[in-house]
Amino acid sequence: MSDSNARSSEREQLNVRLEQANRQLLQSEKLAAIGQLAAGVAHEINNPVGYVYSNLQSLGTYLEDLFRLTDAVDAGASLEDLRAIKHNIDYSFLKDDLKDLLAESREGIERVKTIISAMKDFSHIDDEEFKLADLHRGIETTLNVVNNELKYKATVIREFGDLPDVECISSQINQVIMNLLVNAAHAIEDFGEIVIRTRCDDGQAIIEIVDNGKGIAEENLNRIFEPFFTTKPVGKGTGLGLSLSFNIVQKHNGSITAEHASGGKGTCFRISLPLKQPEATAGNQRG
Repeated sequence: MSDSNARSSEREQLNVRLEQANRQLLQSEKLAAIGQLAAGVAHEINNPVGYVYSNLQSLGTYLEDLFRLTDAVDAGASLEDLRAIKHNIDYSFLKDDLKDLLAESREGIERVKTIISAMKDFSHIDDEEFKLADLHRGIETTLNVVNNELKYKATVIREFGDLPDVECISSQINQVIMNLLVNAAHAIEDFGEIVIRTRCDDGQAIIEIVDNGKGIAEENLNRIFEPFFTTKPVGKGTGLGLSLSFNIVQKHNGSITAEHASGGKGTCFRISLPLKQPEATAGNQRG
């Protein structure tokens, strides 16, 4: 084998190893992020499960009272005795409260189903294919996953425009959105506002995430996408979230930028993604 062929083969092997390392790093950061959110997700699930459990206990008591009434009917109790039992068990209240109890329990179970579904959609770690995806659905999925991180820090305002489906690896774009939302929440010191805007512009899907937090120092704006760069205290961040987000968007032939929000307070992150991937990119990924 000639020296040039040998060098070419070495470069190809090195590129393969680098791609594998980058993929492993991406999955590790993703799982680490999910781990950081686990306590919040557990709280989100425990809350509705808690009141459904409480409602079931009430339902058990209500059923015992109703059985007293139906047993009395079966036993041939007099109309006067039946009226006395109805009054004793407060039948009117019981009937109304049963409806509320069941409606609240259904709502709680639906909330749990939504969270579990969001986690499943979010954590498809083996999904490496470019496919047409609804970015708005991905944003909503991610908002459900990070709800506990956001609800005590900010009001989330959706300003969604018309977006066609976008050719992307949706789980990776979800990860980028998650990183930006969590960073936005961490930038807000008390309680603020996070705006998510979407629009279509010249064949590009645009997603903007704007917070009114403390903002990013001018000297750091050009460094935030560097690997391991973080302004968070030691142990509070890996410094990889934005770097990996940058790599994901770059892999999608898009761009991600950060600038001071209008009005001078907070930060605006802007993601731009092509609606359709160049054939070479999509073909290589599928292969």
